[in-house]
Amino acid sequence: MLALLLAATLTVLPCQGAGQHRNPAAKRAFKREHPCPGGPDQGSRRHCRGYIIDHICPLACCGLDAPQNMQWQTKAQSKAKDKWELRCVTCGPGAPTGHDGREP
Repeated sequence: MLALLLAATLTVLPCQGAGQHRNPAAKRAFKREHPCPGGPDQGSRRHCRGYIIDHICPLACCGLDAPQNMQWQTKAQSKAKDKWELRCVTCGPGAPTGHDGREP
């Protein structure tokens, strides 16, 4: 009985720890659909000063690496989210995880 409990505790979802790779094409598609909220940096079409692209539902929580699971965040917002996001609270039913059987 204890062995079964221990095995269940150590079981990892297929997407966790698998080292999902980020898809640069998904990031480019997101940038096309959602331009930088602060406008592009002067002389640059790639950089967006003060903002980063973040996954709404983190990849470590089975989130999709797709534009519908991305958002612009200020660097301060990103640091604050980093403190709690791995609890996967943004990945409930209806979140863009691709694992709940519904189209995100």
